[in-house]
Amino acid sequence: MMKIFSWVTKDTTIDFMKARKFTYALSILMVVFSVACIAIKGFNYGIDFSGGILMELQSSQKINLDELRQKINTLNVDDVNLQTIGDSGQEVMIRAQAKELNEKEQMKVVNEIKQVLGSDYEYRRVELVGPQVGGELKKAGVIASIIAVLAITVYIWFRFEWQFALGAMIGLIHDIITTVGLLSCFGFDFSLTTVAAVLTLAGYSVNDTVVTYDRIRENLRKYKKMPQYELLNKSINDIFSRTILTGCTTLLAALALFIWGGDTLRSFSFTIVWGVIVGTYSSIYVSGVFLNLFNLRKTMEEKDKVINPFGNVD
Repeated sequence: MMKIFSWVTKDTTIDFMKARKFTYALSILMVVFSVACIAIKGFNYGIDFSGGILMELQSSQKINLDELRQKINTLNVDDVNLQTIGDSGQEVMIRAQAKELNEKEQMKVVNEIKQVLGSDYEYRRVELVGPQVGGELKKAGVIASIIAVLAITVYIWFRFEWQFALGAMIGLIHDIITTVGLLSCFGFDFSLTTVAAVLTLAGYSVNDTVVTYDRIRENLRKYKKMPQYELLNKSINDIFSRTILTGCTTLLAALALFIWGGDTLRSFSFTIVWGVIVGTYSSIYVSGVFLNLFNLRKTMEEKDKVINPFGNVD
């Protein structure tokens, strides 16, 4: 462990730029795969977006799902899905996609389910979402994500040059698409909690990217004759130990949440885990390496001339 720690914290001289063609292909492949998953499988929308009834039950004994399903089927409730929670078999989640029912009618269905199941269960959680509310929440989630991406892009544009803003936006879109693609691929619930996790990973990814960009801009002014290829490599190596250590500590916390956080937080924690991984990757191999396509030094010199047209005056 100490050897790994000492290797990460020491100055590195990794040629990150050498693998740029491979990482370009890998990133494009991940995005295409994610878009295909979204187009073919779609999302497993939670109650927040789809509307319906969600109930979590707990029993003192192991629950027989077939027996439970037979009792609920006597009520003629459409699209009922039963799922065990945890490993004990004593907790069950019931989903009923009662989209056409208003809140009063949904509450009636909940009471009927409780009456059929009897007093052998403890009802730990009951949620009711009408179809209109679900549609509005879905729309609000999309708008919030778009506004977040645009706001971050504008911030980068003002803080750096337009090439940096374009690189940050591409990296951000890459991270979001691959994340929601995996959520679709593995069938995780897509709810308001998931949207919050996606926006959290967007912030994490941009934070990593801004640190990388700060070092690149600093080195552009410090090493005026260094070739851009070498300068980008040096800049990424300068902050590599910080990037890895920050990513690992965040990942450990997210993994603990994913393993022991329970099924309710499974979608949220998975999004954070993947977000830390892909955010660290994209800050180097998407947003960082992307800048090699431009003549950054010329842009910086032109900007400096606009800010100080007379140059340095002794």
